Amino acid sequence: MFQMIVTGLLCGALLGFVMQRGRFCLTGGFRDMYLTKDNRMFYALLIAIAVQSIGVYVLISLGVFEFTAGTLPILAVIIGSFIFGIGIIFAGGCATGTWYRAGEGLIGSWIALAGYMLVAAMMKSGVLLPLDKAVKNVELRSNSIAGSFGLNPWVVISVFTVIVGFLVYRTLRKPTVKIPGLPPKRTGLAHLLFEKRWHPFFTAILIGLIAISAWPLSAATGRIAGLGITTPSANILQYFVTGEMSFINWGVFLVLGILFGSLFAAKMSGEFRFRLPDLKTTINSFSGGLMMGFGAGLAGGCSIGNGLVMTAMMTWQGWIALAFMILGTWTASYFVYVRPRRKNKQATHAVPA
Repeated sequence: MFQMIVTGLLCGALLGFVMQRGRFCLTGGFRDMYLTKDNRMFYALLIAIAVQSIGVYVLISLGVFEFTAGTLPILAVIIGSFIFGIGIIFAGGCATGTWYRAGEGLIGSWIALAGYMLVAAMMKSGVLLPLDKAVKNVELRSNSIAGSFGLNPWVVISVFTVIVGFLVYRTLRKPTVKIPGLPPKRTGLAHLLFEKRWHPFFTAILIGLIAISAWPLSAATGRIAGLGITTPSANILQYFVTGEMSFINWGVFLVLGILFGSLFAAKMSGEFRFRLPDLKTTINSFSGGLMMGFGAGLAGGCSIGNGLVMTAMMTWQGWIALAFMILGTWTASYFVYVRPRRKNKQATHAVPA
């Protein structure tokens, strides 16, 4: 238990710290791909996937742990990921983003977390469990991309890494506009850690390394999995309701560590403050959290579990989930941002009769 607590909290705290300081927000990244044609955060996610994939498959090759892709609950992944993508727009952050933004003092994120944890628990062991099982019964036999084509996983990883390298090279060659800011208040390491804006690609490398470490640290406690947010979040609520210690595992301390790591980063950088949402934001946050919990529970993972981890394991589940998450995000962005702007623009230019 002691090892579980220490390593889980440490890994989570590092992840929360890095994500808060690097402003690693996949919700904003997916949204910006559609609204402003800015792909940098998406490319950053691809970097984290590539780094993790290489590291984890090295560990598998060394016999540190074993991984089986299993079957593909295709219908659940598609429907769940699409709903999750819609939910993160209303909630103002994905599952991990909501945890780290809660550490910054955003009350709206706490409200989103409440909805997220509630429905995720209902999907895992509550009244929604029969629906979850029924939809997941529609499955395909093969979930491994390499296995589907009879290839060695390293072939798929190598091709993917080359593609990511090309995208990064092309992006870094583009000229960047430097935005003048206030003179730094700190110097040296303190300036770099708590004041200077982190590049998303550098942040992604760190997240990929943390994601690699999660596998052996988690496996050492009997949990053969990497980073995960949805099930541990549901487990916290289930433990409070039932008192069953079986719900407490390495993943629970991981998500708690994200909160503590983000809180420390926000405090040290002067970005922590309690922010109360208005009524509309409160309703959106809670409803978004409900959709996140339902979607992630049905899809078997969130933007981290599917979008970062299962993609790195080169499974169909991960990449299909990622595609439909983005599609859901774009759909919600159209109705939340694009359509209202068009209506306002038309109203402004309307000529009175």
